[in-house]
Amino acid sequence: MIFIIQGRYTREALAGMVAKPEDRAREARRLLEAAGGKLVDSWFTFGEYDFLVICEFDDVASVTPALIAAAAGGSLTDMRTTVGMPWSEARKAFAASAKLARGFRSAGARK
Repeated sequence: MIFIIQGRYTREALAGMVAKPEDRAREARRLLEAAGGKLVDSWFTFGEYDFLVICEFDDVASVTPALIAAAAGGSLTDMRTTVGMPWSEARKAFAASAKLARGFRSAGARK
């Protein structure tokens, strides 16, 4: 599974990186691999979030310890994780949903 992680650095973390610049992708790779995952790519970003990390894990349970460890370090805030699905798999999900959608009654809808 693909996980897209975004977040912000605290003021203290940014001040520390100004004083001693570093490539945070290295540390992200070390953490993710130690948790059994794979770093796909990582960026410093501008706007609402300061970084974006794309990683691959077998399942949600596998990525969760890495997310908790990163958040517990105290230098990150407002972490957001999104699950990504390749379009080939999404197409199959849309196809499978056709039968389910026919039998599903939306809230407030009358039969």
